[in-house]
Amino acid sequence: MISNPELRQRGMALFNALYGSGAGQALEEDMAGLCPDFTDISIEWAMGGILSRSGLDHLTRELVVIASCVTLGHTVPQLRAHTQAALNAGATREQIIETILQLLFYAGGAAVRNALVNVRDLLNPTETTNSGVK
Repeated sequence: MISNPELRQRGMALFNALYGSGAGQALEEDMAGLCPDFTDISIEWAMGGILSRSGLDHLTRELVVIASCVTLGHTVPQLRAHTQAALNAGATREQIIETILQLLFYAGGAAVRNALVNVRDLLNPTETTNSGVK
């Protein structure tokens, strides 16, 4: 379904820059037998079209998406991916924690706590222990 090679190239470059080299190819492989159009839409439209627009820097865009994932509450893989992308875009641990904490009154305490726990290893990469509190 590749409809716009220019958007595809721009989107794939941004996707790999934010999520790591080979991330675009991994998405293509993951969706190949299920819904390849999802990959095309994600790479061309979302990455090549929306995320590459001027007006907001990549770091701000990733913090907005993190907030959205926290509010939705059921998007753990996306929360983790966008947290890593935010770190790759230059976000600090404090910026990500403050973005999540900001949602306490909007998404609820459970959603905020779950989000923090689900990205703990990304924010504290040297931490090896878990309190066991759920």
